[in-house]
Amino acid sequence: MENIIIAAIKEKKVLSFTYSGHARIVEPHVYGINEGARQLLGFQIRGGSSSGGALPEWRRFKISAMQNLQILNESFPSRRDYPSGKHSHWDRQILVVE
Repeated sequence: MENIIIAAIKEKKVLSFTYSGHARIVEPHVYGINEGARQLLGFQIRGGSSSGGALPEWRRFKISAMQNLQILNESFPSRRDYPSGKHSHWDRQILVVE
């Protein structure tokens, strides 16, 4: 799974996966470790959500809870601006989209 996430970030490709019972379509931006868990910070552009929040929106996903992970043949142009101007806290960032 890690290889898929890293490839998607490097190639700026959109990811598709199931999380909390909902299909998600996400632009992956940061892969890292937070509070001991591997996580992905992504900009969810389509799909569902257990919170029911409006999309598109920034979301964090625990890698261990992701299912059916696939790289789509859909690119995104570059890093999106973050509302705060910086990434949220990480114990360690493994890879960040450029």
